[in-house]
Amino acid sequence: MHGVLLLDKPLGLSSNNALQKCKWLLRAEKAGHTGTLDPLATGVLPLCFGAATKFSQLQLDADKTYEAVARLGVKTATGDAEGDVIAQRPVPAVSAEMLARVQAQFTGAQRQLPPMHSALKKDGKALYEYARAGQEVERAPRDITIFELNLSVAPAEYGPDAIKIVAKVSKGTYIRTLGEDIGEALGCGAHLIALRRIATGQFGQAQCVTLEALEAMGEDERLERLLPVDALLPDHTAVTLDADNAGRFLSGVRRRGDWPDNEHIAVFGAQPRALLGTGHTRAGELIPGRLLAPTEIQQILEPRP
Repeated sequence: MHGVLLLDKPLGLSSNNALQKCKWLLRAEKAGHTGTLDPLATGVLPLCFGAATKFSQLQLDADKTYEAVARLGVKTATGDAEGDVIAQRPVPAVSAEMLARVQAQFTGAQRQLPPMHSALKKDGKALYEYARAGQEVERAPRDITIFELNLSVAPAEYGPDAIKIVAKVSKGTYIRTLGEDIGEALGCGAHLIALRRIATGQFGQAQCVTLEALEAMGEDERLERLLPVDALLPDHTAVTLDADNAGRFLSGVRRRGDWPDNEHIAVFGAQPRALLGTGHTRAGELIPGRLLAPTEIQQILEPRP
């Protein structure tokens, strides 16, 4: 089982639990996800199976786009609706001009302090473990980039004093923290009451399948939902090798040529065409990087019945 499943993660389920359910449905042996979504978050969660797990880091590093709703005037311990209320303040009359000013303030390069309720580790222990024990530990701010940000009044279904946040961000950005920081900039604090990832890298929500729909499918239909492993490599330049050079590449041997320098190369065998792995080119040499095993390549070419 080798490929990528684009799951629309449901509300209330952890990313790992969603992964395990899909792994069982697909009868896969090896699986991994590409960036955790909180149980209270929904949306795009690429799941990697078999050989695709070798390239999952590319999606971990990818830019991501989120839609969120923040309740103004109320701060919680976790920055979302799961936490206890720790502060309440009056909410000013939020105008379009105020939102535009704060939107400009938080667009571009930023320094963000990771929240205590996160999986980041300090001294080998996740920050949320300290938080659950009532401890707050020192954290270093991290450099992030908010490429695009749009703030508006939230739909009426979310009640009064709620704003909608749409943000395209770099890896490592905490949307809960962004929501809290926006609330502070508006002078009243805030916490998230809804969060949805609508895109990660080149993958968007329209490409995803829900867990409910996947459960209702037959096995063949589920397998048809898998994208090929090289779907994780859209920004890589393709290089195709003949049988002799493909074998050398898979053995880790460099190949001389006239390639320009390029850090992102996807290498394929010619006949039949199959992904062999990734590499980079420097000074005219093709240098192997992350490689598929021959058994993985054979299984991709001859999927299980």
